Amino acid sequence: MTTVPFDVKILAGLSEKLSGPFHTDITHRRLYATDASVYREMPLAVAYPKDKRDIQLLIQFASEYRISLIPRTSGTSLGGQVVGNGIVVDVSKFFDKILELNVEQRWVRVQPGVIRDDLNRYLKPYGLQFAPETSTSNRAMIGGMAGNNSCGQYSIVYGTTREHVLEMEAFLSDGALIHFGPLSEKKFMEKLREGGTEGDVYRHIYKVLGNKDVADNIKKHFPKASIHRRNTGYAIDMLLGRQPFNKEGAPFNFCQLLCGSEGTLAFTTE
Repeated sequence: MTTVPFDVKILAGLSEKLSGPFHTDITHRRLYATDASVYREMPLAVAYPKDKRDIQLLIQFASEYRISLIPRTSGTSLGGQVVGNGIVVDVSKFFDKILELNVEQRWVRVQPGVIRDDLNRYLKPYGLQFAPETSTSNRAMIGGMAGNNSCGQYSIVYGTTREHVLEMEAFLSDGALIHFGPLSEKKFMEKLREGGTEGDVYRHIYKVLGNKDVADNIKKHFPKASIHRRNTGYAIDMLLGRQPFNKEGAPFNFCQLLCGSEGTLAFTTE
């Protein structure tokens, strides 16, 4: 495939609206047709969003024209997660900032393009580290690690990325920017009364996991929770074990589901 299989004028119109670079030339498309896997698929275009507005415009464009978006950081995964025939959105160029550090509460807020080892060099003077250590930690970025719930060689000790992500800021499919984090049962029930896509998401998960037959099937067929490296599919069992579905569970947190979802549910910005 050497030509862009889409109306060039429409893509040009999108490019004019974006602040960051947008490429449809064959060189960029070939470069992004592969990752660290053996797979190859030519994308429609390659975008480097400069800010959140760019990401929102890309999501709205993709929704209007029924085109897939492929969020991408360093492309070190081996399963072909960041190749596809839609628009590859590379956040490694501009979304690479460490935004905030709270030493007392031991958390750091970063953009998805921050390299794991760079983050730990920044944290070292404070006696802190981001624990999951992949074999590609000098290149792998936090957004990708969250996307595939990276584990690393010390996962038995430190757990997976999912166990270290407290909150996430992400765009939903309608371009709404949402903050995801821990919710008590009371706060969760309040979310059910909200309008828009955010309310729809919470109402849907409440309806699905509140169904006893569904819950029983999840408990019966999902891999044991004691198995750390179980990254196939969506981790809805992790949500089932939390409030309000388990009164004794930890606060509900959609980050448990977003980690490991490979960018298919939302587009993470922080």
